[in-house]
Amino acid sequence: MSPRLSLAIENGLTLSQPVSFIGATPANDLPKEFLGSQVVQPFKPFHDHFASIGFAAIAEADSTCHDAVVFLPRSKELARAMICQACRRASHLVVVDGAKTDGIDSLLKDIRKKVSVEGPISKAHGKIFWFHSDEQAFADWAAPEMQTVDGFNTVPGVFSADGIDPASELLSKALPPRLGAKVADLGAGWGYLSSHLLRDKNLVTLHLVEADHAALCCARTNVKDPRAKFHWADALKWTAAEPLDAVVMNPPFHTSRDADPGLGQGFIRSAAHNLARSGELWMVANRHLPYEATLSESFARVEEVTGDNRFKVIRASRPRR
Repeated sequence: MSPRLSLAIENGLTLSQPVSFIGATPANDLPKEFLGSQVVQPFKPFHDHFASIGFAAIAEADSTCHDAVVFLPRSKELARAMICQACRRASHLVVVDGAKTDGIDSLLKDIRKKVSVEGPISKAHGKIFWFHSDEQAFADWAAPEMQTVDGFNTVPGVFSADGIDPASELLSKALPPRLGAKVADLGAGWGYLSSHLLRDKNLVTLHLVEADHAALCCARTNVKDPRAKFHWADALKWTAAEPLDAVVMNPPFHTSRDADPGLGQGFIRSAAHNLARSGELWMVANRHLPYEATLSESFARVEEVTGDNRFKVIRASRPRR
């Protein structure tokens, strides 16, 4: 069980069904006695994890519950929005669990200015506390349904929510005008690269593959072209219905605060798997990330086409089977 949640229950916290766990990750190890309870998790790999062990995993929720447990994300704006949502849905308690590195201390101070808090309990470099749900007290923490950045719709918490990612912009400028009829944007986010790709009138089908449900919902509002096909999926496991002419991507390299090059390496292997023999991969990455070995294992030809001191744009062709 999650160490802080376990300790809180041992010290008098009582959760009653229906319980909604908001933002839980596999690292939180939810109590087995709550199997079957709702887990709100928009990130597809984590969503699938909880579904596979018996929780009722959903991407987003607005139904009522008795108690809600919020696990803090890295984004302060998203954390506040999640607490506001929890208060809107829960009729009794809202429990907040988070690490110091995710801002639990400052959030606790802010919440204490609004409501009375029970706990807090400190453990494992973090805190857990709870309070009686008060929708009105946190109404000003509600996230906007959409925010417009550089002409695109985004929401708090998605990657590059506050502006166009400079690596993606560099890649967009390096892409040739034509990539083929069937193309995929792996890790499409809120649709910046896809919007650029759809300028090609010869493009027939563009697959937007994105694990973050919130980002994919933004992409649906930003990319209205009927040639676009949207997939809420783990890019490491997604398989196109037919071989692709090109894959374009700015792969993520972490799901937490710690960098995980293995994630981007998995994207490279997925691209090679989905490409036709004559297909090409176009990708951008932080210069320090060690992708060259995986690229050479997955493709017969690899070249850096442009870059700067921060990023490298790579073209890879002739995928190895």
